[in-house]
Amino acid sequence: MSNINNNLQYIQQKASSPATFVELCEGRYNRIIENIAKKVAENEKIEIIMLAGPSSAGKTTTAKKIREALKKNGVNSYAISLDDFYLNNCDAPRFPDGTPDFETVHALDIPFFYEVMKQILETGEADIPEFDFLTGKRKEEFNHIKIQNREVIIVEGLHALNPIITKELPSERLFKIYINVSSRIYDNGKEIVLNKRNMRFVRRLVRDYNFRGNSVERTLEMWVTVRYGEDTYLFPYRHNADVKINTIHLYETCVLKDTAIKLLKEVKNDSGFYKEAQRLIRNLEKFPSIDKKYIPENSLMREFVKF
Repeated sequence: MSNINNNLQYIQQKASSPATFVELCEGRYNRIIENIAKKVAENEKIEIIMLAGPSSAGKTTTAKKIREALKKNGVNSYAISLDDFYLNNCDAPRFPDGTPDFETVHALDIPFFYEVMKQILETGEADIPEFDFLTGKRKEEFNHIKIQNREVIIVEGLHALNPIITKELPSERLFKIYINVSSRIYDNGKEIVLNKRNMRFVRRLVRDYNFRGNSVERTLEMWVTVRYGEDTYLFPYRHNADVKINTIHLYETCVLKDTAIKLLKEVKNDSGFYKEAQRLIRNLEKFPSIDKKYIPENSLMREFVKF
């Protein structure tokens, strides 16, 4: 399964043997991670991995799996989330109407990020902040990390490939990774059933319902701003990556569809999102259902599916 068969009919066929189908999809993704970890482990110059991707691409799990794969190759690592460097909400940049712009790279405390990374590179240790999204403020307590010889830092976030973030870091010590759902789903007539953003939206819709208590309308409203942020602050820099990972799991829509359809049916016919919700419902109904019980415990899909 090195080449992705992103055809609806193929998915329908494979879903008849769900355990085997899930294993194939998970195996493809895991092999990619293992190959990247091996490449990093073999290059002793690499000290920092910059990992970027759009919303619901699977950054958290990908960073975790890279850490696990690096450890198998004898390299320990630490993960740092750029989200922990957010400015307090009261200090965030604003749109012209006064609402906060949390998508811009300037919503991060960039000078402080530079300071922390400089400390790590020069002394091997630093205090790492933690942002509290419930209060919209940085926590008073910091997490201290100490880097030993031949250990790697993984910096994960939407803006990890933005030159504003990387320009103060030594390029020869960086390894840059871009992840995304990079395949559409087609039917036999070559019509698009779900595009790349549709697939990420379905992931986010289900995740926000399962783990963040957001209504479908709230997720749809936020998605407008999320798309603006990706188009402006992420996609222009994706070609800066040394390697790109397609995080699609072809079975994923089969697992997510039932919850997604239920949520999308809650969109009222007087909503501005009604037509889009109905279109997604029609296309999601074309996929067979797969029980979530087949998802492995270490799967990227665990970011979105509640057990």
